Amino acid sequence: MDYEEEIAGSGLKIEMKAIKGGSFYLGSPEPEPGRKNDEGPVREIRMSDFWMSSFEITWDLYQLYLYRETDRQKSPDKGHVMIDIDGISGATMPYVNFNKEGHPVVNVTQYAASMFCKWLTAKTGRFYRLPTEAEWEYACRAGSTTAFSFGNDPDRLKECAWFGGNSGGSFHRPGLKSPNQWGLYDMHGNVAEWVIDGYAENAYASFVGSTDPVVFAEDLYPRVVRGGSFMDPAGKLRSAARDHSKESWKRRDPQFPKSLWWHTDATHVGFRIVRPRTVPEREEMEKYWGQPLEEY
Repeated sequence: MDYEEEIAGSGLKIEMKAIKGGSFYLGSPEPEPGRKNDEGPVREIRMSDFWMSSFEITWDLYQLYLYRETDRQKSPDKGHVMIDIDGISGATMPYVNFNKEGHPVVNVTQYAASMFCKWLTAKTGRFYRLPTEAEWEYACRAGSTTAFSFGNDPDRLKECAWFGGNSGGSFHRPGLKSPNQWGLYDMHGNVAEWVIDGYAENAYASFVGSTDPVVFAEDLYPRVVRGGSFMDPAGKLRSAARDHSKESWKRRDPQFPKSLWWHTDATHVGFRIVRPRTVPEREEMEKYWGQPLEEY
């Protein structure tokens, strides 16, 4: 069942869509126009039930974690995950801030996105995290097997996505385009989205017969982002298209070591969140949230 997660003390809500688990084919077939080698081999994957946020997380929501002014107020229907909110790492302010009220949060690192999820878990008592790469593609496809969730014709992108062909060079407020078949907005375009996985070109090779696969990374770079962005051509918004983080995303950061929290040069990257139906043990939760690694 879909639900809204109201953030106590703020008046803000996160709309969560119920995603029924099932099997799907991860990756793209070789004849698909624009296909890259890292989108295969195609694997049949089994996914468990989860919820995913209908929209990309906005700057308005992220500021609640950044400023921590509502921390003392907890959800009245608090769940069963008990975490001390005061023990969660707080983000620093961005050196250069390209964020806008009412728009998706951008410039955040994967670690910063994960710590928002951990903070939200502590505040609500429900386990939130970034999606795995497989969850993300499963939700994006919404039952489709075509290049995009709506079919193969890239000319239809203007109906459901902000990309290089119509964005005017900027990201936009969430929900202005049509959602996919499962009620998820901006899965194609607007801002690219962090997932949990570390990037490897041949990651899918070991996914034979997998259920809920994920690639936990030991190295800081590269980590996977999905969906394409407002800057990208149509081919990079395909459901199977993959991209990854680069050290150049910190080029203008003057700090040494560079920030754990912000990518000064990744104005196209944000995130959305998921909540798995089955709640893992605390040790497993920490694995999904990840650990800070010192920047170069």
